[in-house]
Amino acid sequence: MRHAVKGRKLGRTAEHRRATLAALSRALIQHKRIITTLAKAKELRRVIEPIITRAKVDSTHNRRIAFAFLQDKEAIKELFSTVGPKAKDRPGGYTRVIRLGRRPGDGAEMAVIELVDFNDAKPTRPGERRKRTRRGGGKGRSPARAKPEQTPETPPSSGEEAGSGS
Repeated sequence: MRHAVKGRKLGRTAEHRRATLAALSRALIQHKRIITTLAKAKELRRVIEPIITRAKVDSTHNRRIAFAFLQDKEAIKELFSTVGPKAKDRPGGYTRVIRLGRRPGDGAEMAVIELVDFNDAKPTRPGERRKRTRRGGGKGRSPARAKPEQTPETPPSSGEEAGSGS
């Protein structure tokens, strides 16, 4: 039993796991939203959040700590110039993981991981329809959108009532 065992192995050696998470971190910083498996997304969240916290204060020390993990100068520039300042007022929780369902082929559960401050729109899941609302048939419509009422040329006389059957 895995009591109190933190982290996921992701079916990889320690070096391969570190390299995978570093590559996913670089992709997330560059694109602001990536699609991956749920397990990788949850593990990436544990790795990237402390790095973004470091990026809130732009110092040589913090840049070196971030570079030790990311190993990409362009990612460091993006992290400290755009991601860090946008996350300045947020006390943690910089990422959002949204489940997408299962991947055809192997059935792995997929997810979107995105930076919260950069993506306000929720992604639509493939195959999911928009929820249709049932409207009240014209009640509460604005007069500009409502159809113009047709007024008869001559009012019907009292003997000719429409719709009265004998």
